[in-house]
Amino acid sequence: MLSHLTPICSGFARKLLCTIALVLYANPAAAHVKWFCTYDVAAPPQPIRLVLNGDFRNLALLTIAVLLVAGLLDRTPLGLAMLRSLDRVTWFLRDKTDVLVRAVLGGFFVALWMNGGIILTPELRTTVAWVPWLQLAIAVSMIWRQTLVLAALGMATLYVYAIDQYCLFHLMDYPIFLGLAAYLVLSAVRATPFGLRPLDVLRYATAITLMWASVEKWAYPQWTFPLLATHPEMTFGFTPEFYMRAAGLVEFALAFTLACGPLMRRTSAIILIAMFVSAVFEFGKIDALGHSAIIVVLLAILADNELPAPRRSLATAPAYFCASLAVTVLAYYGVHAAFFRAAIG
Repeated sequence: MLSHLTPICSGFARKLLCTIALVLYANPAAAHVKWFCTYDVAAPPQPIRLVLNGDFRNLALLTIAVLLVAGLLDRTPLGLAMLRSLDRVTWFLRDKTDVLVRAVLGGFFVALWMNGGIILTPELRTTVAWVPWLQLAIAVSMIWRQTLVLAALGMATLYVYAIDQYCLFHLMDYPIFLGLAAYLVLSAVRATPFGLRPLDVLRYATAITLMWASVEKWAYPQWTFPLLATHPEMTFGFTPEFYMRAAGLVEFALAFTLACGPLMRRTSAIILIAMFVSAVFEFGKIDALGHSAIIVVLLAILADNELPAPRRSLATAPAYFCASLAVTVLAYYGVHAAFFRAAIG
């Protein structure tokens, strides 16, 4: 798509165009690479000093500039007008969010039961007979509010069992399942701990899930290279290494803004939904099954029109972005080193 611009674009300007295109067209990058490619979580990640190169720093500066503009726009008259427009488009979802989440989760666990041999997500395989039946019981428990706590307990049981089978580091890819379990419990008892609504808890768990997955694109870009070889149009003519850095930063920024102001998080939800849904057409039923839970969460975030009073200026989003990026990268490498004795580098 950008080939006709190549002659007039060079250096970093061309890379900026690639990054913008990634936001709009990087739908195959939304596929979870562990579902389709060979991986080894125990292998040493790419050293941080190689990840944080000049391209990464320039792309991060661009991201910070975009976040600053978005943060300033969030509560302006224009931003509020955009929120009202979103309210008009998503009104039919708003009062049905809880039912929608439960229905999709019920279908998700029925699909796992019918398929068999999967613990929560496609790459976590098992031959244990009780796992599919627990998944069916979880699906049935979604029907009644009174049994949502049992569904949450079942999800937590599967998560702990998966940790036992695959190690904690691997399951740190999926805190969204703990967020979903917490959402079900809080919805069932109608609780708001520390002033957080059930959807807020789920929103933060989703943001953490996607931010953690973004670091994987930098730490293990080679896992995705086979996909890039079969889908060369994804890279827009750039090297696979640059593509993975840019795609990771796009995903991290979108995930981070899920924890920000109403306009920022709802806009990010729209972009992420488009990316995940588009990836289904590229990668098929496995991707549809694996991402169905996160897509319904993003729909709930998109429809959410509550405007809690901001605790801090939204213009400070870039500072929190930098802090979140540093903490997430160091945590990823630090936890990996703790489990597999790999050097941070």
